Amino acid sequence: MTMKKILLTGASGGVGTRLRRLLKPIYPDLLLSDLQSPAGLQADETFIPADLADAAAIEKLCAGVDGIVHLGGFSVEGPWETILNANIVGCYNLFEAARKRGVKRVVFASSNHVMGFHPRTNKIGVEAVPKPDTRYGLSKLFGEGLGALYAHKHGIGTLSIRIGNFGDQPIDERRLAIWLKPDDLVQLIRIGLEKPDLVYEVVYGMSDNKRAWWDNANALRLGYKPSGQSEDFAAAALEAQRALPKDPVGDHFQGGSPFCSQDFDNNLEALKKRL
Repeated sequence: MTMKKILLTGASGGVGTRLRRLLKPIYPDLLLSDLQSPAGLQADETFIPADLADAAAIEKLCAGVDGIVHLGGFSVEGPWETILNANIVGCYNLFEAARKRGVKRVVFASSNHVMGFHPRTNKIGVEAVPKPDTRYGLSKLFGEGLGALYAHKHGIGTLSIRIGNFGDQPIDERRLAIWLKPDDLVQLIRIGLEKPDLVYEVVYGMSDNKRAWWDNANALRLGYKPSGQSEDFAAAALEAQRALPKDPVGDHFQGGSPFCSQDFDNNLEALKKRL
């Protein structure tokens, strides 16, 4: 696929700030968007502010765009109205604008929190039943569904990446299982934007992690070759883990703290037996 103009939503967030610098050499015509201007915007960077909840603004933003990397939205748990407008209505507006403007590809930043209530003892692939751990995780599951709908009904090739923990290194025991090196996320994004004949795929956004809870065979099938290895940082991560408070709920489930344990009022021991 020839991808000339790429739109990066959520460009002012933590992941977006890092990605905009990593993607610029690959896609020189990179359009950035968010509610607020990114810090340190350079002269060679193009930024257009837009609210995902504003359908007309998002449709205008997508004019002339070949591919979209959709990071935009509310990135942690929040009140229902916040999640609804930013992650559900906003995501719908993005895919609908892509359809209207003839965008060829969308890379959707999903989340590991789509699967958060799977126990850490279970290794799961993309075919496992979703078990979102928050309203935020639920909204990302909705986004995956939108991607599938627009891929199959409207021909927009879509890759949903269930991002683990994005950063330079894993900083605790949980992150040893779910760490995603920035360069590896770039590789997955390029697969989503450029791989020929891609219709709709889901992959886990993780590096080569020895302690992984996820089977990322689908990403490998698509040509993914992660370079990061979380085990290189195991000693420091496990040392840092000793200083963290115990969380019976968060420590049992893949979604961790506070995603699984916030507002949790179920019977934990009974739930463990059923899962």
